[in-house]
Amino acid sequence: MPGYPFRRPVAAAVTLAVLLPLAACSQASDAEQGGPTTITLSMQNPDVKTADPATWAIVEAFESANPDVDVEVSGQPVAEHLQSLSIAAQSDTLPDVFWVYKSNAEEMLAGDRLLDLQPILEEQGVIDSLPATTVEYFTSDGTVFGVPYQGLLTGLWTNTQVLSDHGMSTPTTFDELLQVAETLADEDVVTISNGASQSAFSVWQFLVWLDRFGFEERMDGLLDGSESWENPDFVRMYEHIAELRDAGAFSSNVSTQTYQQAVDQFLQGEAAFLDAGVWAAGAIQDSEVAPHTTFWKGPTFADGVGEQNIIMNVASAPLVVAKKVGEDEAKLDAVERFLGFYYSDEAQQLMVDNGQPPVTTYEPELDEEEQSVLKSALDAAREEGVSTPGTQPDLVFPVAVSNAIYDSIYGVIQDQLTPEEAAALVQRALDAE
Repeated sequence: MPGYPFRRPVAAAVTLAVLLPLAACSQASDAEQGGPTTITLSMQNPDVKTADPATWAIVEAFESANPDVDVEVSGQPVAEHLQSLSIAAQSDTLPDVFWVYKSNAEEMLAGDRLLDLQPILEEQGVIDSLPATTVEYFTSDGTVFGVPYQGLLTGLWTNTQVLSDHGMSTPTTFDELLQVAETLADEDVVTISNGASQSAFSVWQFLVWLDRFGFEERMDGLLDGSESWENPDFVRMYEHIAELRDAGAFSSNVSTQTYQQAVDQFLQGEAAFLDAGVWAAGAIQDSEVAPHTTFWKGPTFADGVGEQNIIMNVASAPLVVAKKVGEDEAKLDAVERFLGFYYSDEAQQLMVDNGQPPVTTYEPELDEEEQSVLKSALDAAREEGVSTPGTQPDLVFPVAVSNAIYDSIYGVIQDQLTPEEAAALVQRALDAE
């Protein structure tokens, strides 16, 4: 699952290198020792090589082009990773380059622990290739503190063969989706494949629904406490999730099924839709359902709030650089070159080759036959008239609130929470922050 946002503490750690993410931060530079300059890259996944092949391919290509730089990659599950970073920030022993939640990055910036990246991005000619909205999103008080790690392009992968076999086509509105669910349930076919077990983060489609019920308009108020999650619009959104549940849209084992099992369910032709994003394109492309799979941005709502023709195609959590890197000339030079390469056309094409959309304005080369699944997602994102939110709703909050959002959605899907209780669960998490 190369690109999916690893937000929930779920997996057992399988450390990629015999390094702790925070090692080597206080050591003398390797250049002073006469060898290659080492920079540390700490990620939110315990097995970057297999789970995030796009990043791994970029690192390998960079090292090949820069033999005087050694990139030591390490990773941990999200919760452990963020906890390690929090401790390291206090002791000023952060890794050189690392993935982190935007909210955590802003705290580190306030604590004077992050490097201002604007000079690097300008020097490397990167800043003009990033969307202006992305640069703005990772800027605080005039400081560019982060750059996009990968893009979040999410939606519902659609098996058109399953739909046509039952006399239906891809729906457009929620009411049409509800009719699809009712029809398929009568035939014991899953409508939307999801998996709550050890993967409660896997609710990307319903995070888009939040935007279709006014999240963007309420976001600042939710952050400063002047707005409540327990508002009629969000409750109404949860009510629509409950309608789908009651129509039999979800697998009977959704509570015990993992995300990967949900993917397998779709790949085996046992579900009409898969709630995921571009990171699933490779697995789908290699499966028998590939010829019948397209990408759908999800339903519009007659009772929604604001713009409905939207797709979630936003920057993921950022990569940031520890401020101490600026005190080591060799490290700083190596990091500058690494970031310059990461956002080069060559590296962005490597992202596309590994199932990820580019995060710059680069127009990728696609093999329409070998990458037909990914192409359908990119085409959906470029559809005329479609717009994108500023960010994915869970990314603007602390981890505890994000987790509450996931739990509220799966709570309704599993019939463990009423819509009102789901909204109250998130509000309690907001109140606790």
